[in-house]
Formats: sequence, C-alpha cells, structure tokens
Amino acid sequence: IYRVNVEGTKHVIRAGLEEGVDRIIYTSSSATIGIPKNGIGNEDTPVSLKDMVGDYKRSKYLAEEAAKEFIKTYDAPVVIVNPTFPVGEGDVKPTPTGKMIVDFLKKKMPAYLDTGLNVVDVDDVAQGHLLAGDIGIIGRQYILGNCNMTLKEILDLLSDITGLLAPYIKLPYYPILVLSYIDAAIARIIPNREPLIPPDGVKMAKRKMFFDASRAVRELNMPQTPPRVALEKAVSWFLKNGYV
Repeated sequence: IYRVNVEGTKHVIRAGLEEGVDRIIYTSSSATIGIPKNGIGNEDTPVSLKDMVGDYKRSKYLAEEAAKEFIKTYDAPVVIVNPTFPVGEGDVKPTPTGKMIVDFLKKKMPAYLDTGLNVVDVDDVAQGHLLAGDIGIIGRQYILGNCNMTLKEILDLLSDITGLLAPYIKLPYYPILVLSYIDAAIARIIPNREPLIPPDGVKMAKRKMFFDASRAVRELNMPQTPPRVALEKAVSWFLKNGYV
C-alpha cells in the first residue's frame, strides 16, 4: 500500500513535471485531515504522522506530504483534494461506507458505535475534482465533503428511506476494540476470512470524523446534494445490482 500510495504519487507528479502539464489533481483523503478534540477539521487543522491510524491513513498522509514537497521544491502545478465519505451509485467494491449501507440493507447491523462521518454524494465529489482542475488554486487543498452526521443519524435516515428498522443498541468503545482484536486474530487463522470488525476501523471511530468543506463550496462552487438524496441513490443502486 505504501508503494502504490506514496511511490505511485511521486512517479505521477514527476511524470507530470517532465511532460509540462498545466495542472495535476492529487486525490488525497479526509483521513489525512486533522480533527481537533470535540471539533471539526479543516484544511489548516494541525496534524502529524503520529495521528494516523493504520497503514492506509499513514500511506495517504505520506503521499500528501510528498505532493506538498513537490509543490514547495519544484513549483509542481498540484491541487490537492480530500474527499470525505462518498455515497451514491457505482460503489462496486463496495467502499467501507457502501458496505455499511449494504450491511444495513441485509439487516446485519444489530447495533452501532457512537461515531460520525461527513457524508457527500459521490457525484459531487467527481464534480469537485473537475472544478479543482478548472478553477482550483495551485498549491491549495480542498476538502470535498458536505454534511456532518452521526452514525445514528445516518442509520435513522436509511431506516426512513427503506422502511427497515434502525439499530437502537449503542455499543461501548473499549469492549468492541478488544473484540475486534480477537476477530482479527481469528481471521488470520482461517483462510480467506476478512475481519468482521477491523481494529483500525474501531480506533478511527473513537473520534467523530467531522470536516468543514466550506472552502470547496466557496472557492470551487462545489455542489451540495442533500445526504438523503445521496443515500437514496446508493440504496437503489445496491438493490438493483444484486448486493442484497
């Protein structure tokens, strides 16, 4: 993952410099954005490598730092965008956010953690990339997000959309963290079994992942589709494509 995210980023930016391209849009992640305690993160919130939980976040942080170094040292024409938690159509894998929706539709979410996400329509994220390419300021960073919602609010909205019951049991953090390590150990023993409760995911959920996307809205005119519409599109797409 470090080779792809970090070295891959360096290779692409170097190639862009060699070819003299006008602009490079680097897709980072909201995972690299600092979050103040009981607060909302923005592009200027202080953050360091030690704040990153897990290899994915660490690799994205190092890749973003490499992109910033290219900007500083070589005047690389890079604009950095940081999508939050996109939902909508076409989530083939699905992503962790999409998997949460699929699990809800399959009635496999009997309980929830007290956490929060910044929910954004994936089409708005795509549009944000195009806008960053057209009018984004070189060297500047933009959080591509929309609405901060607790996990309970998201599940209640999914319940309203689908008619399915939302989970009402709130799980305590530390017992779930211990359980996640046990689950991960079992997954290492059993071939082809993925952890049901990844420890890194539980650790990240300890703090609400809320972000301020006003810079992208103000400077890029990034659209802000209501979360309900984005979730409706995701639900419809997963049902139509046999994920449930």
